[in-house]
Amino acid sequence: MTAQPGRGPLDVLVVYVPVGDTDALLDALFAAGAGAVGDYRECAFVTRGTGQFRPLAGATPTIGVVGDLETVAENRVELVLHRALRTEVVAALRAAHPYEEPAFHVLETADLDPA
Repeated sequence: MTAQPGRGPLDVLVVYVPVGDTDALLDALFAAGAGAVGDYRECAFVTRGTGQFRPLAGATPTIGVVGDLETVAENRVELVLHRALRTEVVAALRAAHPYEEPAFHVLETADLDPA
């Protein structure tokens, strides 16, 4: 049985991105196949918050200075992806994200309809 886009075992991707870079990141994630739910496409949930980090020696931060604590207006972006697309979607995230080390996590959802 061939998996239908947006159906089957899904993961949830959560990523934190500077507010001004959110649309470009979403475009890359959608192009890689993320954000498909049944007959809907480009589905995402975006909430605004404040991220913080301290770049250490050896880092080349996009924002901030090595050694200084930095706070940034960021969006938390959540979207689903077909589990089979995980590698491609994470690669698209890393390529499109402005940070040297983007903060993200991938969660496997329960398979509620194994048939």
